[in-house]
Amino acid sequence: MYEHISQPLLKPREFYQRVLKNLLFACSVLLISLIIGIFGYHQTSNVDWIDSLHNASMILSGMGPVIEIKTTAGKLFSSFYALFSGIVFISNIGIILAPAIHRLIHRLHLQEDDATS
Repeated sequence: MYEHISQPLLKPREFYQRVLKNLLFACSVLLISLIIGIFGYHQTSNVDWIDSLHNASMILSGMGPVIEIKTTAGKLFSSFYALFSGIVFISNIGIILAPAIHRLIHRLHLQEDDATS
């Protein structure tokens, strides 16, 4: 996916394109996850659309629930959605930071190779 250690460092323009591509991918993952949460809360908990959006947004951001879930199906959905949201949150951080971390490590390896030559 990224350049090999034997390849030169990407030019800044190509690097910024890679960062933008990863940001767009992370945003799309976030949007899909939010849609899952909105529909899930609306269907399982008999909650209005705006309250479903609010609750799904808060869970997905790690802030916690804002409405009380009364149905068993809603409680089950809320439990699994909270676990899913934690994984999405951590994965998105990795997706967003991957280009910068790779560039840093690649640059350090190139400097190490220059020093030993």
